Amino acid sequence: MTTHRERAPIADALDRYRERKGTSFHVPGHKNGRIYESHSQVAGMLLDAMRVDVTEISEMDDLFQPEGIIQEAQELAADCFCADESFFLVGGSTAGNLALILTVCATPGDMLLVQRNVHKSILNGLKLAGARVVFLRPEFDQHSGLAIAPSLNTIRSALDAYPEAKGLMVTMPNYYGMGSDLRPIAEACHERGLPLLVDEAHGAHYGHHPELPRSALACGADGVVQSTHKMLAAMTMGAMLHVQGDRLDRGLLRQRLSMIQSSSPSYPLMASLDLARRLLHTQGADAFTAGLAAVAAFRRGLAQLPRFGLLQPLQPGEPAAGPAAAAYTRQDPFKAVIYDRTGALSGYALQRALEARGCVPEMSDEQRVVLLFTLGSTLDDANHALWALMHIVEQGEEPEGIRSGGEKDGSEAGLINGPYLNQAGYTMFKPVELLSNEDVETSLDRSLSQTQATDEPHVSTWNNLQEENPYSSPITFSIQPISQDRVEPIAVTESTGRVAAEMVIPYPPGIPILYPGELVSYDMAERLVVLHQAGAKCQGVNDTTLATLLVFKQ
Repeated sequence: MTTHRERAPIADALDRYRERKGTSFHVPGHKNGRIYESHSQVAGMLLDAMRVDVTEISEMDDLFQPEGIIQEAQELAADCFCADESFFLVGGSTAGNLALILTVCATPGDMLLVQRNVHKSILNGLKLAGARVVFLRPEFDQHSGLAIAPSLNTIRSALDAYPEAKGLMVTMPNYYGMGSDLRPIAEACHERGLPLLVDEAHGAHYGHHPELPRSALACGADGVVQSTHKMLAAMTMGAMLHVQGDRLDRGLLRQRLSMIQSSSPSYPLMASLDLARRLLHTQGADAFTAGLAAVAAFRRGLAQLPRFGLLQPLQPGEPAAGPAAAAYTRQDPFKAVIYDRTGALSGYALQRALEARGCVPEMSDEQRVVLLFTLGSTLDDANHALWALMHIVEQGEEPEGIRSGGEKDGSEAGLINGPYLNQAGYTMFKPVELLSNEDVETSLDRSLSQTQATDEPHVSTWNNLQEENPYSSPITFSIQPISQDRVEPIAVTESTGRVAAEMVIPYPPGIPILYPGELVSYDMAERLVVLHQAGAKCQGVNDTTLATLLVFKQ
């Protein structure tokens, strides 16, 4: 007999619709894929999806006024993920982040505390809300230099300094699977009656197996966004928003979700969310057995290849290295982040070498490659990756990427002469500055006075050179565009001390390293040159090669 948890209401309804083979007198126009049945170039699997690509007809319910199968599916999701209420998202975690911000910052000028190294969707949500933002400086893993979450001390200080804030938004885990315990952060927010919002896009699987970290909801978060398609088994763009407690206005949240999502949501996509939930609900921790065995086998094999290192937090008994150690205490076991210990291969070059051998990584940066395992991974996958790495060693892969002194494959030297920069645009070791702090502050003041005189929006975080500041001053975000006659392109090698007029978003992971109005520090100029020379893909820029940067005119 089928139990309640074994039901998949949306998927079951679509199966019934397909079996009836009724004549469609409704959208979409492809009429259950019939228009393509005589087109041999249309893949059969796409036709199968079209046969259940329906709209809000009888029995199919309405995502924004659910009373039937969608309501039941969302209630089952809430039960599975231990939420008070869950919402299906058909626009990825982006839709959830936008809706949460527009709910908490309901009035233009409302203030939100935000971790600085956040996904671009959060910045866009702040613009849409017209919010005032206080950015919190992240801590850094001392070994890798990668940015994690802000420290508890930074969060408490910012909460004390800005009691008018409407809440706090952080990202946990980051793209590399790094994180820490959110419980003290939730407690700090709740002591002041404020909600904790968590972008948990990469942690939808958390809390469902003893070897996985505790979920944000279990740590006390009030609103949590998860990309169910990333680490679980939904289709791309399938995500969920989970809420608990009474610190969020759920009526307003529903309204915001209906505003920023399509009024014609994909039913196959929602069905995939339904099926991903059912898999967890019925199998529980057993759903992860094969995937965890695969990644464990990969880690054992990697230990036999001393050329390659593996990112991981401090092990028991290792000495802590300052407050950053507390910010990185948990690693997602499904994220195997590897790097070439010799430095001969950059992360980008290592990714290309793996792809040439049939292994397609999730992403890479200047040093590292992220191999993403999930509950769908197998021992064959692990063996394939190990075989590829062994061949890279045995075949003596030609070194690529940035060499000492900033040269790439004989090209002209750039600014780089020192350590790699981390994903958030900071470096752990300060190079010699091209400008003194006084010179940079003068340049920034001059740029600000020129841009503010026009009464157009100006968005700025704190000066990157002033890393002793744990949080920024309040910054007003606006959706109003920047006038093009106020900006100009300059070479990235000459950008130190100038004020950026565009976002620079390495993708993946989609975390802006520069915002319009932010001063370009020496460190940032270095990073831009690295990205340019490595051929990194960036969004938000006018020059996709990143040879030039759009800045405010002086």
